[in-house]
Amino acid sequence: MATIAIVDDDAVTRETLKSYLGEEGFDVLQARSAEELKALLETRAVDLLLLDIRLPRQDGLTLTRELRAASDIGIILVSSRGDKLDRIIGLEMGADDYIAKPFEPREVLARVRNLLRRLDAPAHAREDRKRCFDGWTLYVDRMQLADPGGATVRLTGAEFELLSTFVCNAGRVLSRDYLLTVTTRRKNEASDRTIDSLVRRLRQVVEADPKAPRLIITVHGSGYLFAGDVAQG
Repeated sequence: MATIAIVDDDAVTRETLKSYLGEEGFDVLQARSAEELKALLETRAVDLLLLDIRLPRQDGLTLTRELRAASDIGIILVSSRGDKLDRIIGLEMGADDYIAKPFEPREVLARVRNLLRRLDAPAHAREDRKRCFDGWTLYVDRMQLADPGGATVRLTGAEFELLSTFVCNAGRVLSRDYLLTVTTRRKNEASDRTIDSLVRRLRQVVEADPKAPRLIITVHGSGYLFAGDVAQG
């Protein structure tokens, strides 16, 4: 079973999550700060972090950027409901998902399992539904993206959901409101900026010139349009 590290300076939150996830069979570790987590990672292999944004000394956002630069470890940010901007910044820095406090333990479990399935998908997994565009291949069920050379390109969960929505609706103008609904399922906790930030990151990945996009087109006043030719596999 996967190893999960809970990084939070609140003992009640740590113990609550440890108890619940431990009962589900996960190996659960704890850290109260970025420093404790770094020490932990030197001795233990960790698959996924539940990382609080509000940590003492080094905050969770800075830690996310630092970890992402060196590792593909799964990162789910845990934030208060008032931290909308911080959650957006966290996704921009490479976090895979976020959960708002106060959280429902079953939701935490569902998000942990979904992220672990995506991270653990082997490169030799079965062929599944795929969409090909401009040399890229999107494996819909496997939740992977391959570049024109065949190499797997890492996307966060939010990035993959958005790209999959675009590709599977090629030629349709999709409003930001619609994209928020289908890609985050947290419409009341997100904003247009969430989508705009994700679009900028996707353009950095799939566009030859992100400043002059040919695939993900802005339709002013309406939303976005995926203009690439898509072939199904």
